[in-house]
Amino acid sequence: MTGSFWKNRPVLITGATGFLGSWLTRRLLQSGADIVCLVREPVPESKTMQPGLLERVSVVRGDVKDHACIMRALREYEIDTVFHLGAQAIVSIANSNPVLTFESNIQGTWSLLEACRNSPLVKQIIMASSDKAYGDHDILPYHEDMALQGRHPYDVSKTCADLIARSYAVSFGLPVAITRCGNFYGGGDLNWNRIVPGTIRSVLSGQRPVLRSDGSFVRDYFYVEDGAAASMLLAEKLAQFPELRGEAFNFSNEIQITVLELVRKILDLMGESTLEPEVRNDAHNEIRNQYLSAAKARKKLAWKPLFELEEGLGKTIHWYKEYFNGKQG
Repeated sequence: MTGSFWKNRPVLITGATGFLGSWLTRRLLQSGADIVCLVREPVPESKTMQPGLLERVSVVRGDVKDHACIMRALREYEIDTVFHLGAQAIVSIANSNPVLTFESNIQGTWSLLEACRNSPLVKQIIMASSDKAYGDHDILPYHEDMALQGRHPYDVSKTCADLIARSYAVSFGLPVAITRCGNFYGGGDLNWNRIVPGTIRSVLSGQRPVLRSDGSFVRDYFYVEDGAAASMLLAEKLAQFPELRGEAFNFSNEIQITVLELVRKILDLMGESTLEPEVRNDAHNEIRNQYLSAAKARKKLAWKPLFELEEGLGKTIHWYKEYFNGKQG
């Protein structure tokens, strides 16, 4: 269905210059979509903003919190499908500046959804939530019917945005569905405080990789191209089955791995045996163990990941090697 579904379809992406947004933009372009990117300000290092890509999309300058700007974009470009990825996505920034995070992630969500509610041409909306929306639970893995109970600033912002999306679906019949993924990794992530790009950069520089936690935190790592593909699949299924509105879906390889195990796996894949990870154990306001069940997505969407962990890490390492050699754009 993917090939014909996206051909010439008017699509709006918020957060298109971000990590996931860049990969989604490329994938949608390959599928023939007509893309409009809501961009607050230029991001020169973003993969989306590289020469050759920017010329193939329409750019609307504006903030996701600007309801009037979003309304204009939806109407002027006769948008059919919306991907809402725009958010403040760094946990450490949320801890140091919670208000900025709440404004971007919560107000940005209701501004976008309210604009869609008043735009009758919009047929599908996919909102990117996160496994962080679940908060702390004694029983794992997370299932979609579990309570959303974030407590720390970033987690709370995702909990609230997730609940707002469901409210618009239930109360107004808005055709919105929600993705909940684990920690994205892949080429193009230039936030070096994240464990995958930070570790790869350290190894390429001959330095010890740094772990902010004690290394025992369990996380769900999900390759970014799989995240883009899952978002597109959910939009297609929502168009085919309107009763999916308001539904949330976990997407995961369903592999539980500690941060330290992940770092050691990267070191092995890079053939590095001399650099011992530096465990700083100074992480704050983070949940210790988080991982997802993707049983619902497998059953209701016939979804499965395109990449296993080692394959995704291999592609990621290759991307950064080319990036630091000046070959990757």
